[in-house]
Amino acid sequence: MESDRFSYLLHHNAEVVWFILVPHTEVTELYQLDSGLQLQVYQQINILSDYIHNHFSIDKINVASIGNVVPQLHIHVIGRRRDDVYWPDVVWGKKFKKKRDSTQISLISSQLSAYLAAR
Repeated sequence: MESDRFSYLLHHNAEVVWFILVPHTEVTELYQLDSGLQLQVYQQINILSDYIHNHFSIDKINVASIGNVVPQLHIHVIGRRRDDVYWPDVVWGKKFKKKRDSTQISLISSQLSAYLAAR
């Protein structure tokens, strides 16, 4: 899903609620963004976090911009539960057994699109 300034990607790992926010920019680090786009990034992180909190049963939201494998600036926004298979460890680089199917992807994408449109 995309807007003029951002792409919203749903990670295929179905064991957690995991979105990747990608600002449309050439810079690779958050501190390199101009202050206006930095503010927009943080607003989108807040919106995604609120969506996750209101649509999924989660205990904690993790937000990170790591980018060691993919140099393009992107921010992970992940809903965590105390009973998820990774808790309390990180999700980065872990193998997962449950992949999101196309029906789940369509449903979650539609819900997020409606949520973003209402904001």
